[in-house]
Amino acid sequence: MATLLYRIGRFSYRHSWQILVAWLLILVGILGGGVALGGSTTNTFSIPGTESQQTLDKLAAVFPAVAGSSAQVVFEVPDGQSVNDPANQAAITATTDAIAKVDHVSSVVTPYSQYAANAISKDGTIAYASVQFDGPTTSIPQSTITAIEAAKTPATDAGIRVEFGGDVFQATGVAVSPSEGLGVLFAAIVLFFTFGSILAAGLPLLSAILGVGISLGAVIFVSAFASVSSTAPTLAAMIGLAVGIDYALFILSRHRTQLAQGVPPEESAAQAVATAGSAVVFAGTTVIIALLGLLVVGIPFLSVMGVAAAFSVFVAVLLAMTLLPAIMGLFKHRLEPKKGGRIARRALADLAGHGQDSAVPAPTETTTKTGKVQKPVGKSMGARWVGFVMKAPIVFVIVVLGIVGVASIPALSLDLNLPTSGQQPLNTTNRQAYDLLAKGFGPGYNGPLIVAADITQSTDIQGVLTKIQDELGTVKGVTYVSQGVPDATLDTAIFRVIPDAAPDSPETKVVVQAVRDLNPKITADLGTPIAVTGQTAVAVDISNLLTAALLPFGILVVGLSIVLLAMVFRSIAVPVTAALGFLLSVGASFGVSVAVFQWGWGSSLLNMDSTGPLLSFLPILLMAILFGLAMDYQVFLVSGMREEYVKSRDARRSVRVGFVHGARVVTAAALIMFFVFFAFVPEGTGAIKQIALALAVGVFVDAFLVRMTLIPAIMTMLGDTAWKLPRAIRRILPNVDVEGEGLREHITNSAWAAKHTGDAVTAENLAIAGVEGRVDVSVPSGGLLVVAGDTSSRRLFGATLAGRLLPEHGELQILSRCLPSEAGAISRLVSLVDLSSPRPDIDTTVDQALRERISLAKPWFRPWVSRAEVNDRIAAVNRSLRVVEGEAEITDTTTLGALSPLASAILLTALGLADRSELVVVDTGDKGSPTADETVFLDALVSLVDAATTLVVGMPAVPFGLEQTTSVQAPSAESGEHVAARASTPAPRAVSILELSHPALQNPARQEGSLR
Repeated sequence: MATLLYRIGRFSYRHSWQILVAWLLILVGILGGGVALGGSTTNTFSIPGTESQQTLDKLAAVFPAVAGSSAQVVFEVPDGQSVNDPANQAAITATTDAIAKVDHVSSVVTPYSQYAANAISKDGTIAYASVQFDGPTTSIPQSTITAIEAAKTPATDAGIRVEFGGDVFQATGVAVSPSEGLGVLFAAIVLFFTFGSILAAGLPLLSAILGVGISLGAVIFVSAFASVSSTAPTLAAMIGLAVGIDYALFILSRHRTQLAQGVPPEESAAQAVATAGSAVVFAGTTVIIALLGLLVVGIPFLSVMGVAAAFSVFVAVLLAMTLLPAIMGLFKHRLEPKKGGRIARRALADLAGHGQDSAVPAPTETTTKTGKVQKPVGKSMGARWVGFVMKAPIVFVIVVLGIVGVASIPALSLDLNLPTSGQQPLNTTNRQAYDLLAKGFGPGYNGPLIVAADITQSTDIQGVLTKIQDELGTVKGVTYVSQGVPDATLDTAIFRVIPDAAPDSPETKVVVQAVRDLNPKITADLGTPIAVTGQTAVAVDISNLLTAALLPFGILVVGLSIVLLAMVFRSIAVPVTAALGFLLSVGASFGVSVAVFQWGWGSSLLNMDSTGPLLSFLPILLMAILFGLAMDYQVFLVSGMREEYVKSRDARRSVRVGFVHGARVVTAAALIMFFVFFAFVPEGTGAIKQIALALAVGVFVDAFLVRMTLIPAIMTMLGDTAWKLPRAIRRILPNVDVEGEGLREHITNSAWAAKHTGDAVTAENLAIAGVEGRVDVSVPSGGLLVVAGDTSSRRLFGATLAGRLLPEHGELQILSRCLPSEAGAISRLVSLVDLSSPRPDIDTTVDQALRERISLAKPWFRPWVSRAEVNDRIAAVNRSLRVVEGEAEITDTTTLGALSPLASAILLTALGLADRSELVVVDTGDKGSPTADETVFLDALVSLVDAATTLVVGMPAVPFGLEQTTSVQAPSAESGEHVAARASTPAPRAVSILELSHPALQNPARQEGSLR
């Protein structure tokens, strides 16, 4: 992966303006398209498969008026008056009459209607009208809402207070408050102190803001076609802003350090994207996987939130990999730290090997060439802290566990539910209506239950409905039950059940379950099954399902973290401690959230005016997001420890050096995330406020208490044991290179390959499993290499040239690319043809064979093969056959069974050339040349390929008469001699000859390994 990112970073650096313009066009297209479509979000929640949702769906068919969205218009008259006063009654009636005429309003039940029940408070000061719409909330246009709000004029002119409640009156736009801008400001301050440069501090902000714009545009675009929770856009913005800044920070920090060490800007940008970018890709991928894991829960609105947040992370990763190096290409050396500054001095000290990361004492001072005395590199705060922790690791373990344990205690009182209007800001009409209903009628009126009864088997409908009403009224915690109202076809009747408690209270959950428990008795006694629905019942069902899914999801996330980190660090102790630390962070976050939002601790400081349960989806959402962020910090801190341990094999030193190496950037990243998340708390909606605070606490605890205190303490206590991995596990775990070890090898090999740019193939001291001796060979571009030897050795050598087999040792470049890092690219550029392989069916025509092979080499979006392409290949084959006197030419209708041995061999080679490869490897197999004169066969092959194509031909022996300047025997099994290339240059190509031999008992299986 590091090598691929290296190429992406270099490409982006070299094409700065094109990358920048491309991203700006993407931003304008997506954001502009979303705004133009005018999509809107919703606060309505649903969950397929539950009793409440199934009942709601049934009512949509038999009782459409009830199944549509509804609202309440709440009236409050001044003190000393009553809603029953003639003047007030006339004003209220005028308002409700005006509302009834608005489009999409199907009915209005006034407080004075005979169908209204308990619609006027006992003291006569508060009343409400029920408004029913003809469709769900998402189908109600803004013009309808505006018209309803304007209809309140008759009542307000009479001095009556009017407020509107219901989902349609909840804010569904994407709003950004000034407090969220403060989060960006604090992030900018942290970046400035981290980099000491306004220019460098602005780049992560630019990248993150661009990513947020794209993510928000995508969410708004989708909301025009699908139901999107009102929380999703803000969540995507919050997550995208935080990770966008952090990911750019990690890469830019590495880039500036390398610039200070003298690395050229282009090379530094490519290496920064390859090394720090590998960790960014790993961290981003874990966040995306965890967020997409919300899809398995099966709750639509939660799935949308997970996908929206995952997309914002995906965009942040792409921007960090492409836009950031492109901007580096625009500013080049201007991003280099100030000469003699703190960052530059520390980078140079690290490069010299005597900085704070080394066991060698730092010098007291240095003198520049101009005679200026330069300040010494002192110990950083990170170096002092880790030294402090390592002196008494057991004490810090106990302290951290104690702090986190105490913070987690409130989590034992965790209560979950969906957000209600009671958690909306006080200045919203929805919240005001909620409070007025609770004041005049009781909190239960804000969350009525709908009980649907199947009356198809009833003969005495009115008597049955009365008995059901009486039965429902016996439930403890129910304050009111309406009369049963049957539908027009007398299939279903509905009851309105008002609980005593608020819709999000634990007591209401008990009421919902108690009503459902009546179903068996009512069904048995009256033959009328009942079911409970309504938004309150839907919220209870969602909360129950999410609570049940919490443990399995937690096990999945923890298990995934252990596997991923085991792949990265090749250790068991490191991932286990990381997973335990993650659980500690989650526990502390839950605890603080319960203390603040349920118990009300510090609520006034956070601009909260009410308490209540936590969001039912908060625990799963928090675990998904915090999981990726925790892995991010773990990788950046512990990867440095592993790198140092591999070099020094000193466990204590590796903890100290690795910590100091990553502490500064992790501290900055954690502070940025904390400020960005916390900035959404003061002015956020009820849902966003809870998510933001939980993430802010989680990030703070995970970064500063767990990763920067607990983990180094435990690693110090474990010593060498921390880096042990059982051999059986080591064999099955793939090796994920997030530290750039493969990249460093690739850079070294590429530098060697650059010295041989004129050669298509260059090998020095090359060892291949199954081939005796070492190979040294050089083949110029467009040349011919004849490889002689036994079939097995030739095939192994050919597979190596084609990138299918990795050599055991030595250096090898093919077409300016080297193994093993560019094996994939080499395999696409080299054709491998075995003339002894099974032939196609003898009845197949030349046209059919060529079309099939050419189509396989084409891209999926253009698979068709033209007649001209086929004719070109046939002409090439015939040109080759003319080299041999008496050979008949072929046509498109010639069958393969009618071909001569030479024509068959040439055609098979032509089939292998269908993808126009730059290097062609042909092996004749055990039988050798299809012609008696082997040089004639070589001439035919040379005539087949383009002059620029390099040709490698494997044969049992060197063709007789082929001029050779040297004659080297293949070494014996005991010999250490090399197999040398013998060259001559007959027209029209430069010819090299290589003889190989195969050891008797060598296993020719594929080998993995390094060239060095």
